[in-house]
Amino acid sequence: MSTPIYNRVALIGLGLIASSMFWAMKRGGLAGTVTGYARSEDTRKTAREIGLCDEIHDTAADAVKDADLIVLCVPVGVMGQVAADIAPALKPGATISDVGSVKREVIDAVGPHLPDNVHFIGGHPVAGTEHSGPQSGFAELFDNRFTLLVPVEGSDARAIADLRALWEGMGALVEEMDPDHHDLVLAVTSHAPHLIAYTMVGVADDLRRVTDSEVIKYSAAGFRDFTRIAASDPTMWRDVFLNNKDATLEILGRFTEELFALQRAIRTGDGDHLYDYFTRTRAIRRGIIEAGQDTDAPDFGRSKVKT
Repeated sequence: MSTPIYNRVALIGLGLIASSMFWAMKRGGLAGTVTGYARSEDTRKTAREIGLCDEIHDTAADAVKDADLIVLCVPVGVMGQVAADIAPALKPGATISDVGSVKREVIDAVGPHLPDNVHFIGGHPVAGTEHSGPQSGFAELFDNRFTLLVPVEGSDARAIADLRALWEGMGALVEEMDPDHHDLVLAVTSHAPHLIAYTMVGVADDLRRVTDSEVIKYSAAGFRDFTRIAASDPTMWRDVFLNNKDATLEILGRFTEELFALQRAIRTGDGDHLYDYFTRTRAIRRGIIEAGQDTDAPDFGRSKVKT
C-alpha cells in the first residue's frame, strides 16, 4: 500500500466518475479518508449500502470539512452554485478540482466563489461509459485513459503536481491544456459526436417505415455504436452543450459542410472523392488503436461493464 497523496478527499456528486475515483483511490492507497455527498437522498442511501466512500454526508459543507482535495463531480451547469455552497467550509490550502467536460465556463462559474487561500485546478478524465449512478463505477475506468488538467492563472505548482500524481495513481495518462483549447478539442472528439449520435437515434425513432424490431435486430450494422453514445446521462449532456456552445456550434458547422460535400459526391457518382475521404478517415481509426485508446478486437474493445 502506497503513502496517501491526500489525507482526506471529498467527492461532491456520486455518479460514474466519482464512484470510479473512489474505487481507484482505494485500489492504489491514494487517499486516507474519502467522503461523499449527493443531492439525492436515494443516491446517498445507495452509496451507504454499497460501501461507496468512507463517509457519506447529508450536506456538501459537511463533506468538504477538513478535506485536502475536493472534486466537483456534478453537471457543469450547477458547479457554480455548488462552489458557492461549499466555499465557507473549505480548509485553507485545499485544492478544488472538477471532472466536467467543459472547462472555460466551469472556471468562470466556480472561480469567483472560492476564497483566495485555496487552489482551483480544472480537470477532465476523458473516460466513461453510457452508465450512470453510484453503482456504475469501477476502479479500472481510468486505466490508460487521458485526464486533462486545466490550471488557472497562478495555480500552485505543488497543488498541480499532487493532483497529477493522484490521477496517475488511478491509472490515467495526464496532460495539461489551456481551457479554450480544451473546449475546442472536446467539441471535436466528444461533444459533436454525442449530438450526432442523439440525432441519428432520433431519426430512427421518427422514421416509421423502419420498425423498432428491425432497428434492434440489425443494429450491428453500425447503429449500435450510436445507441451506446446516445444512452449517456441526459442532464450532463444538456449542460455540456449549453456551456460549450461556441466550440460545439463551430464543429457542427464544419460537420455540415463535410456532410454536404459527401451528399454531392453520392448524388454525382464521384467515387474517387468518397474513396479518398474514407481512406483518410480510416487512418484516424488506426491512430486511435495505436495510441491504446481502443482495440481492434472482434467485440469492438467493449468488455463487459461492471454494474
